[in-house]
Amino acid sequence: MSASQVSPDSSNGRRAPRVPPVAVTLIVAALMWALSRWVPSWRYALPGREFVTVALVLLAAAVGIAGLRAFHHARTTSNPLRPEKASALVTGGIYRHTRNPMYVALAIALLGWAVWLGHAVATFGVVAFVGWMDRWQIPPEERALRALFGDEFVRYCSEVRRWL
Repeated sequence: MSASQVSPDSSNGRRAPRVPPVAVTLIVAALMWALSRWVPSWRYALPGREFVTVALVLLAAAVGIAGLRAFHHARTTSNPLRPEKASALVTGGIYRHTRNPMYVALAIALLGWAVWLGHAVATFGVVAFVGWMDRWQIPPEERALRALFGDEFVRYCSEVRRWL
């Protein structure tokens, strides 16, 4: 399925856009940057901004790599546009703490970007990203995993939060 295609979202009858999560992240990051330039009066000074930004980006990298490594170790796909191709339900490692560590990592990276931009409104980009993922990306993935892994996935969902 290409990024421009849509897939049915049977939970509400709408068609869910299938956009790669990294593309969503880049679009949100670009919009955050544009907002920070269009409304300069909302900028703020944060002492240690560089340190906070680097810490958040390093944390994002660690979380994202941990998620990818767990998928690699389980020998299953990490392609978010093809969850039906999953060959294993990954529940160990970082997946004991969050069902979506790679999306958590992208949200943390966007938070680091917001800090770097030093703009109050730019921070809402993180909220928009989480909202998009929670509404359009994650539900179709969860339906596919529920179809593949049944009660095991349902049990996992009851034990581990979607985000944190």
